[in-house]
Amino acid sequence: MEAVLKNVASAVELLAVAAHSDAVSQWDEQTLSRAFQWAGYCEHVYTRFHTNSAIRRVVEKQLQHTNATLRDAFADYNEVSFMDLPRCEHLLLRALLNNPQLPISTIRILFGLKNGTSRRYHYQEVTGLCSHLIQCKSACEVLCPFSGLSTVSAEAEVQGEMLMKRLGALLSQGSDPSQAEHFLHSSLPLCEGAARHSCLVITAALLTASDSAGQTSSQSFLLDWLQKEHGVLQHMGSTLPSAVLKDLAGAHRKFRDAYFGTLKKWASEMEYSLSDGEWVPACTAAAPALSFPKMVEHFSDLFDACPSLRRNAEDELLHLKILDGDFDARGLSVWGDILSEVKK
Repeated sequence: MEAVLKNVASAVELLAVAAHSDAVSQWDEQTLSRAFQWAGYCEHVYTRFHTNSAIRRVVEKQLQHTNATLRDAFADYNEVSFMDLPRCEHLLLRALLNNPQLPISTIRILFGLKNGTSRRYHYQEVTGLCSHLIQCKSACEVLCPFSGLSTVSAEAEVQGEMLMKRLGALLSQGSDPSQAEHFLHSSLPLCEGAARHSCLVITAALLTASDSAGQTSSQSFLLDWLQKEHGVLQHMGSTLPSAVLKDLAGAHRKFRDAYFGTLKKWASEMEYSLSDGEWVPACTAAAPALSFPKMVEHFSDLFDACPSLRRNAEDELLHLKILDGDFDARGLSVWGDILSEVKK
C-alpha cells in the first residue's frame, strides 16, 4: 500500500508540473507518454479501491498531504481530490493545453498532426488524443437537441473553443506576442485541403460568446492577427459562405473593416472581359478567383450586416468610380458596376 500512495502522490505532483511549470517545454514524446501512463495509473487506483472505504480514507489522507505541499509550491494550484482520480487523463490534458510553455511539437502530437517530413509517432496512446476528444464532443453536439442550425460544424466549434482557451493561456501569462502568433500559424494550416476547416475554426472562435475579459482579449488578438494576415482573410472570403462572413462582420468591427478592405482589393484586381461580357479576376491577380456575381453578393451581405457601414462605403465606391471617369456604361468601372448591382 505504501507504494500505491507514493505513486499517487507522484502522479498528482506531475499534474501540478504539467499545469504550472516551464519544464513541459523540455518534454519529448516518451515523457508525454509516461505522463499519461501515470494519469492512467490513478484512474486504475480509483477503479480498484473506490468501494473500499478503508483504503479510500488512506488515499484521501495522502492526497491532503500532497495538496498542502503543492499549494506552497504553486500559487494557482488546484487541489486533486479522490473523486478527481477517475478523470486524471482529462486533467493532465487540460493542464498541458493551458500551459503556455507547452511546445508546438507536443501540441501536434496531441492532435495527431504530422510535420512535412512526416514520421509516425511511436506513442499511439497519446497521439491524436485531442482529436479523439473533439470527435466525442462533436458527436454530443450533433446528438443533443438544439434550437437553431450552427453556421459551422460541431467539430469546428469544439476546436474553436480550444483555440481560444489555449490562446488565452498564452496571453494571460504575459508571453511574447510572437509566441501567440506562432501558435496561431501552427494551429491553423492553410495548405490545400486544410484551409477551409481552419477558416471554420477561426469563425467558431470569433462567434463564441465572450463571457469573460480573457476571452474578449483572445478574440481581439485573433482579430488583430487576421488584419495582418491578408492571406488568411482571402482564404476566409473565398471559402466561407457569404452568410457566415455576414455573421462575422456583424459581430466584430475589426473583421468588418478588414473584410471590406479585402473585397476592395479583389475588385481592384478585376478586369472586364469583352468576350464574356463580365468582370473577371486579372491573370496577374494574387487573390483567389472570385466571380463578379459572388463579389457583389459579398458586398451586399456586408452592407446588410452593418447598415452603419453602407453609407460611407457607398460614398467611397462612388469616389473610386469618379476617379475612373464617372461613366455609367457597364464595363468601364468595376466600382460603378458594383454600386449599380448593390443598389438593385
